[in-house]
Amino acid sequence: MAALPGSIDAAQDLLKAGHYVADRSLATAVFLSLKLGRPLFLEGEAGVGKTEIAKVLSTTLDRNLVRLQCYEGLDIASAVYEWNYARQMIEIRLAEAAHEGDKEKITQDIFSERFLIKRPLLQALEPDPKGPPVLLIDELDRTDEPFEAFLLELLSDFQVTIPEIGAIKAVEKPIVVITSNRTREIHDALKRRCFYYWVDYPDSERELAILRTKVPAAGLDLSREVVAFVQKLRKRDLFKLPGVAETIDWTDALVQLDQVALNAGAIDNSLGALLKYQDDIARIRGSEAAAILEQVRADLAAEKAAKLLQH
Repeated sequence: MAALPGSIDAAQDLLKAGHYVADRSLATAVFLSLKLGRPLFLEGEAGVGKTEIAKVLSTTLDRNLVRLQCYEGLDIASAVYEWNYARQMIEIRLAEAAHEGDKEKITQDIFSERFLIKRPLLQALEPDPKGPPVLLIDELDRTDEPFEAFLLELLSDFQVTIPEIGAIKAVEKPIVVITSNRTREIHDALKRRCFYYWVDYPDSERELAILRTKVPAAGLDLSREVVAFVQKLRKRDLFKLPGVAETIDWTDALVQLDQVALNAGAIDNSLGALLKYQDDIARIRGSEAAAILEQVRADLAAEKAAKLLQH
């Protein structure tokens, strides 16, 4: 188990060790969340790298990752615990066969911890030889408000109350990362218990660094053209702007096509790796893609000329 970072620079190095390219503001948020022992609430568009932060912390800190993938209709039985009713019924039948008449004792027995099926939130509160785990509550905005309200006890006291057993409290607080794509607003009461950070699309410099880390097989010229193309694409009026994850996927696809530079044909044939809605693909494919590529080449040529003049 690695020690928690003692400074912002150490937090940035920790993320870098997990091949995550973070700017200083994000590293500061991670550092303060860990230092203060508060959940890190990451909000932003899909594909900007929110979930990856929890995975990287799990790897670099050598902690187990406990992931709760949220969805509409998520309830306590799926997220926290449920009783193993089949085993309880067998236990009752065995007690009846053995003519055990102490109903109170049978009730206490079947509602003991050995009949408990522990789901992610309860698992995260258990002692772990590797240290407190990283609990990822992913895409919280997909759940409904009653479940969000249930999380208040967990995030306030790091405990879960089971009526038949009582409160189960964490000996050591897990490292909690909560993500939201902001499809709906999360209640202020929950946000107050967290350290909040908005994960935005990266600038061109950081996106290029991410590509060089994640797709090292891509040449520098191709990576620069891809980043410049995607940066311009994000200024278009699209239904879903491409995130960093799509940039990585697209670059990887272009490498598989043996592309060393962008061209109109390669863009049109591989847009499905970058854009995920047919209306967006139809809007960009063809003349629009060619026009963006022409702007990209002009900008990169001007940038190269400026650098030559400086030297």
